[in-house]
Amino acid sequence: MRIEAYTQIQQMYKTTAVNKSQKTTATRKSDQLHISSFGKDIQTAKQAVAGSADIREEKVAPLRASVKDGSYNVSADSFADKLLAKYEEMR
Repeated sequence: MRIEAYTQIQQMYKTTAVNKSQKTTATRKSDQLHISSFGKDIQTAKQAVAGSADIREEKVAPLRASVKDGSYNVSADSFADKLLAKYEEMR
């Protein structure tokens, strides 16, 4: 195997790569971003959700207090009915 032939081929590819890069630098293109009004509305909604609290304390505080003092009771029939309804919904 001749090493000279390999270097000649390698030099040939290097010259074409340089020529291609020179052509691309001659043309200038700029990137532009266009956001639709729907996209802007989604962004506004995301910001509003991010700014709100995860837990509604006015709803949770009475339940938390009743659990703490032991007066919170769950009806077994009601729980079973809701569990079966959820199971049917998932099927």
